Amino acid sequence: MSTTRRTVFALVAAMALLSGCSAKVAGTASPLGQLDPGSAAGLPVTNGPSGPRPGVPDADLPVINTDGGEMDRLAVNTLSDVDDFWADQLPRVFGRKFQPASKLTSYDSDGANQRVCAGRENTAGVVNAFYCDLDNSVSWDRGELLPGLVQNFGPLSVTMVLAHEMGHAVQTQLGPLSGVNNATPSIVLEQQADCYAGAFMRYVAEGKAKHFQMSTGDGLNKVLATTFFVRDQPGDSFKGKSAHGNAFDRVFAFQTGFTDGPKRCAQITVAEINARITETQFRDDIDANQNGNVAITTANLQLVLKALGDVFKKTPPKVATTAATCSDARTTSPTAYCPATDTVSMDVPKLKVIGTPTKRGTGIGDFAAFGEVASRYVLSVQKAANLPLDDSNTGLRTACLVGYWGAAMKQETDTLSLSAGDLDEAVAELLTPSSLIAADVNGKPAASGFARVEAFRIGFLQGASTCTAQFGS
Repeated sequence: MSTTRRTVFALVAAMALLSGCSAKVAGTASPLGQLDPGSAAGLPVTNGPSGPRPGVPDADLPVINTDGGEMDRLAVNTLSDVDDFWADQLPRVFGRKFQPASKLTSYDSDGANQRVCAGRENTAGVVNAFYCDLDNSVSWDRGELLPGLVQNFGPLSVTMVLAHEMGHAVQTQLGPLSGVNNATPSIVLEQQADCYAGAFMRYVAEGKAKHFQMSTGDGLNKVLATTFFVRDQPGDSFKGKSAHGNAFDRVFAFQTGFTDGPKRCAQITVAEINARITETQFRDDIDANQNGNVAITTANLQLVLKALGDVFKKTPPKVATTAATCSDARTTSPTAYCPATDTVSMDVPKLKVIGTPTKRGTGIGDFAAFGEVASRYVLSVQKAANLPLDDSNTGLRTACLVGYWGAAMKQETDTLSLSAGDLDEAVAELLTPSSLIAADVNGKPAASGFARVEAFRIGFLQGASTCTAQFGS
């Protein structure tokens, strides 16, 4: 977002993630947009262990240059389960026999160089995982990439990343059936691969994978959050030669596969991307130099409140910079809404913590902080409309209305404007266990992080009337 001086709030460099969990669940996929606060695309929200299944023998796949360590075992077990999935799905959905990767190579990006991809690529210093269609191979960095993923997002982040790479193998084998050729833009290839990865991760969530399990609560949230590690950087163009998409768009592609399955993934086209993509470039040099973030100050928070008033056009709630006891709601932090007094309170120092991006810790970025304030403000809007502030739909309705406000900020106003990375910050906040953007008046977030993100997207794309129609009392 931009102020009138064209400074902006944009995306976080890192986000805090919490422990993941899992249990075997079953359900029926529902279309994106038809949401239940207690489910993820038809699967009940569960918590339990997420990651490798205990007591299951490791898969036996040949790997060039393996060290036989934990990271390579994680990669091999992932690829074995992915092979099982596509061996069933490719014939079933597309009438084609699946061919597993012909060559697997493990390397240490800080170690001896390996020649991969039919001898055309070096691995020295390459912190990456990638599929090569020249020799139907998959390579991964066991030295830095995989350990970093596990440390920050848990072991299923490796599963998600390698499932994405095998999504490219599926594209190659399907060719025209996946609507791709040598001229297909990178953004289409990458979002199809995200979608195919989402289809596989549903297979894991349903308890069908041999080596892995995933809960639909924190476990799935952490997998979704992996997109922040592999997204384009704020300000990049989705038309770039190697474009993958911002986190907001990549999460949507993943959710599409998770919800609708592989056939829908093959239908992602240039026309669809052009119609729905939200990745934008920075507005100007000031915006870029600040990476889109402004300081979380009382003055900037007042701009947020003014922008909210301009969008929702109601008598604004009172505002306090110190929390007060509320007779009819729990005081939430770092910002709260009290229905009895129609007051939004803000703890500016605590908002600054979440609104200042950090490489490590809980800082996300300024739109996360401003979005939390917006969430408490829209509770006042809901109160004025006689909507319940503490029922099962309140969290999703709140996230939806904050998304609507974000969309209104796409047009530059005399207060704020949406900028590159803002939507990614919103998604990052929505996937935290203590999300306020998707919480009721007492701070209880909707159980499903999957549904929280989709509710925000619905508001962003479809407007406030959809929020009240879909998430009414």
